[in-house]
Amino acid sequence: MSAQQAVRVTLAAALQQAVRRLAHYENPALEAELLLAHVLNLPRSKLHLHPDQALTPAQSGEFDTLVTRRAQGEPSAYLTGARGFWSLELRVTPDVLIPRPETELLVELALQKIPADAAWRIADLGAGSGAIALALAHERPHCQFIATDISPAALEVARANAARLNTRNVAFRLGDWFSALQNERFDVIVSNPPYVRGNDPHLHDLRFEPQLALVAGADGLQQLRVIAAQARGHFTQGGWLLLEHGYDQAPAMMELLAALGYRNIQDHPDLGGVARVTVACWNAYE
Repeated sequence: MSAQQAVRVTLAAALQQAVRRLAHYENPALEAELLLAHVLNLPRSKLHLHPDQALTPAQSGEFDTLVTRRAQGEPSAYLTGARGFWSLELRVTPDVLIPRPETELLVELALQKIPADAAWRIADLGAGSGAIALALAHERPHCQFIATDISPAALEVARANAARLNTRNVAFRLGDWFSALQNERFDVIVSNPPYVRGNDPHLHDLRFEPQLALVAGADGLQQLRVIAAQARGHFTQGGWLLLEHGYDQAPAMMELLAALGYRNIQDHPDLGGVARVTVACWNAYE
């Protein structure tokens, strides 16, 4: 047996070894499969069809590198460059937050407010990868969306996702919250802004993601206050505001929105039962 043959490993053996190295994760088998499927450019479902197939030395080396990085805490979405959100497959980089399943609640609630045949104007503030705006645009093709972000690198990722998905009803603008929107008005404004407290111990687990998109002052409400206050000058009559927030911020959000004059304020839990999105109407009865 040659030295080259001796170091070659099968798909099954590579996965078994990776699962052992990633055992500290909740689902190490899934973690390993995502990385190997990326290396082999195969669907996960096909990894187990030919378990005795040998990896090439190049494939084995790339997989080992990715497993090492994942074992050290680097998110798999950054390692593979992709993450599924809603019905879309999005490209992601360390310049943007990784789209999370709980944010799909924001999309679901927005769709409940937007009639299927509406031609409304909708703003997404802090677009990141473009996940929210692109998901909504896919479901409401007659609406016009403007997605803003303060990060040029994030907007580059979002624009690339829109182009790859052939989504043409979303415009992207560079700016801090409403600074890119001038005096424009919208029927719906959505945002998943930074809402993590500056001293939150969970930030260690999020150390690979852009802190600008995560941290919002001592209480985590700094950016939510700004958006809620400034949004009032950008609504059409009876416009809707939908904001994602932290797991324990719902009471503060409802109090804040009521003090600012919003009506019909409701908070909604995600699939885990955690209060996650506050919805409110501006000028509902005026």
